[in-house]
Amino acid sequence: MPDTQLTVTLSGGDADDARAVVRALEATFGAPREQPSGERATVRVATFTGEGEGPPAGHRDAGLLSAPVDVTVQGTPQAVRRAGDALARSFTTRDEGTAAGDQEQERQLRLEP
Repeated sequence: MPDTQLTVTLSGGDADDARAVVRALEATFGAPREQPSGERATVRVATFTGEGEGPPAGHRDAGLLSAPVDVTVQGTPQAVRRAGDALARSFTTRDEGTAAGDQEQERQLRLEP
């Protein structure tokens, strides 16, 4: 499968919560090209390209969240679906909506502690 780019935008929670979300996605997408930013940021971004080493259906122990985290995933429809599935395996998720373009899709999720 060709490289897939997925952009993940996170708000709410703290830097440890952002790292937990990234860990949940690493089994499916590999290590992010761009990590979520600093301790004091209110919005954090991670960018993934390619596929992870682990199977897409694998469970990754991401840890617990300290607060609700709003996550927007953007990429190809397949990447967005796989990201939503990976997050649902690791956290309690609530789907907040989806927007589709010609070749990209955006999905908003709320992750609960």
